[in-house]
Amino acid sequence: AKKAFIVTDTFLYQNGYTKPITDKLDEMGIAHTTFFNVQPDPTLGNANEGAKQMAAFQPDTIIALGGGSAMDAAKIMWVLYEHPEADFMDMAMRFIDIRKRVYTFPKMGEKAYFIAIPTTSGTGSEVTEVAVITDPEKKTKYPLVSEELIADVAILDAELVKTVPKKITADTGMDIITHAIEAFVSTGNSEFSDALAERAIKLCCRYLCRSYLNPNDMEARGKIHVASCMAGMAFNEAGLGLNHGMAHQLGARFHIPHGRANAMLLPCIISYNSDITNMTIPHDNLPACVKKYCEIAASLGIVNFNEVSTVRSFMNYIKILTREMDMPCCIKDVGGISKEDYFAAIDEMADAALKDATTQTNPRVPAKEDVVAIYEALWDLHRDDERY
Repeated sequence: AKKAFIVTDTFLYQNGYTKPITDKLDEMGIAHTTFFNVQPDPTLGNANEGAKQMAAFQPDTIIALGGGSAMDAAKIMWVLYEHPEADFMDMAMRFIDIRKRVYTFPKMGEKAYFIAIPTTSGTGSEVTEVAVITDPEKKTKYPLVSEELIADVAILDAELVKTVPKKITADTGMDIITHAIEAFVSTGNSEFSDALAERAIKLCCRYLCRSYLNPNDMEARGKIHVASCMAGMAFNEAGLGLNHGMAHQLGARFHIPHGRANAMLLPCIISYNSDITNMTIPHDNLPACVKKYCEIAASLGIVNFNEVSTVRSFMNYIKILTREMDMPCCIKDVGGISKEDYFAAIDEMADAALKDATTQTNPRVPAKEDVVAIYEALWDLHRDDERY
């Protein structure tokens, strides 16, 4: 390497997180510059800003340092740097189905090597082929998917997540759990993705509250950091589901942190996919994914009288976990969102969720009225709501 371009956000830059990297680069005689204006939920405009600086600097190495936003922004800048002729939004719009490789993605890595260093434990972006861009005008998110977007090197260092605030620890931790659960029941799952997903879930359920309650518990921090990476590898192989498809819209429309949106939706989506509510009685025609949910529950020691009661207990376990971390269970509890604005957006959010690439591998094919009903219920959903 001769020239390195670091992509991060203002907070990490101003608080010295880039200094160990720049000190090492100086020691190695590698020229470097830093783009530190990554926005939460980065837009194409934000990525273009960084790509222009990248093109002027002409690096042979890109180092992404941060959470999911920094990773996504850096990947998109990388695309724009390697292929300035490419129409990024055209690529994003044409790549609707994550499992059908309908768009030939341009080859990456001819100009720059890509290194990813996560500073949050949640997105798994350091090992995935996904980059998500936000369109602020249409108030939606577009996931771009290609194996070409996988980083050349991922570096996991638990010291970098030691100072993550409690709320972000909770949000990103629930993102890990959602990644792993969705990958486990996805229509694209395999024995390999199942092994990664199951281990990620067990690590999270054992260590997340410890990490939340005591940020200096480095054993817990390290286990959650590894779980995040494993869950990322699982869903990179298997795909995700409706939970993420709907959460993306909540983030794009109302700027609800991604992991928080996932956590609120998770019991609802498990209930929907399994066709099990608190009122369901055992019967013989349960969806196939029920057995998968029961496998997860059993790995956590949750085994009840039958499959229906086991899935119910599993949903209750998730609700208890979020309660332990003082997370909101519905949109009303998030604050700052009016009921009128939320309900006015539901129809468009439902359409966008159905088109979202992550929804394509959901174990149950959703209809628009199903998605609308979940969004509506999510406004004021009590933890013991009999519907979920």
